[in-house]
Amino acid sequence: MKITEQIKQPIAYEMELFEQKFLLSMSSKVALLNRITHYIVNRKGKQMRPMFVFLVAKMVDNGQVSERTYRGASVIELIHTATLVHDDVVDDSNRRRGFFSINALWKNKIAVLIGDYLLSKGLLLSIDNNDFDLLKIISVAVREMSEGELLQIEKARQLDITEQVYYDIIRQKTATLIAACCSLGAASVKPNSPDVEAMRKFGELIGMAFQIKDDLFDYGEEAIGKPTGIDIKEQKMTLPLIHVLNNCTKKEKSWLINSVKNHNKDKKRVKEVIAFVKANNGLEYAVHKMKEFQAEALELLKAYPESEYKTALELMVNYVIDRKK
Repeated sequence: MKITEQIKQPIAYEMELFEQKFLLSMSSKVALLNRITHYIVNRKGKQMRPMFVFLVAKMVDNGQVSERTYRGASVIELIHTATLVHDDVVDDSNRRRGFFSINALWKNKIAVLIGDYLLSKGLLLSIDNNDFDLLKIISVAVREMSEGELLQIEKARQLDITEQVYYDIIRQKTATLIAACCSLGAASVKPNSPDVEAMRKFGELIGMAFQIKDDLFDYGEEAIGKPTGIDIKEQKMTLPLIHVLNNCTKKEKSWLINSVKNHNKDKKRVKEVIAFVKANNGLEYAVHKMKEFQAEALELLKAYPESEYKTALELMVNYVIDRKK
C-alpha cells in the first residue's frame, strides 16, 4: 500500500463524504460556472490539506468530526483553489498538476472571475454558519501567504538575504496554509482549546520542512536524476544557497551573486553554482535544518494518546521529508 493511501485509511469515509460536500459547496445557477467547478474537482491533487483537517480533528477529539470540520475543510479548499487559479493567471501558466489550467481553457477574465467566485463561496460558507473562528484562521492564512509572496519578490531583487528572512518567507508562503489546516481541524471540534494553537504550530513546522524539501529537489534527487536548477534560473534564494553565500569568502560570494543575477540562464554556469553549493555543504545543512523542523513537529504529537489518527499524522510528517517529488 502506498504511504499516501496508508495516511488516508483512517479517514477514508470522511474524505469520500467531504468530496460530495465540497462539490455542493461550489454549486451555482450558472451553467458555465458548474462546468468549470466540475473540471476543478475532477483534477484534484493529493488532497493533503483536507487530510490534515480530518486527521487532526479526529486525533484531538477521540475520533470525532463534526459538520464544522467538513465546512472548515471545504472553506480551506475553496479559498486555496481560488489562490491557485489566480496564481496561474499571474504566472501565465498553462498547466496545473499536468492538466490545462483554467486560464488556458477559458482565458484570463473567466479565470479571475472563477477565483473571485470561489473566494466568496468560501467566505459565505463560514458566515452563513457562524463559523467566525474558522473564517479568522483561514483569512489570516491568506493574508500571510500574500505577504510572503510579496516579501519574496522584494527580497529577490537583493539576492543577499539572511537565513532568518528566508524562514520568514517560507513560514508565510508555504507553512501558514498547512498551519491553518491543522489549527482549523482542532478548532472545528474543540474551539478555544489549547489544541488549536498546538496544532497550528505543528502544521507550521511541517510546512517549513516541506518547503526545505522542495528546495532540495532543485539540486537533484535520486528519483528525479539530474538537478533542475530552476530556482537558480528564477533567482529564488533557497536555503542551500543562502547557507553557502553566508559562509564563503568575499570573492566566492560575489561570483555566486553575479552568477545568479546575470548568468542564471547560462546552463553551464548554473551547473557550476549547483556543484559549488554541493561542495560547500549547502545540501547537508538544509537537510539538517529540515530534520530539526520534523523532530519538533513529532515532539508536539507526543502530548496526544496513541491512535490511528496520530499514527497517520506521524506518517504524514515523515512522508513530507522522504517524498520523492
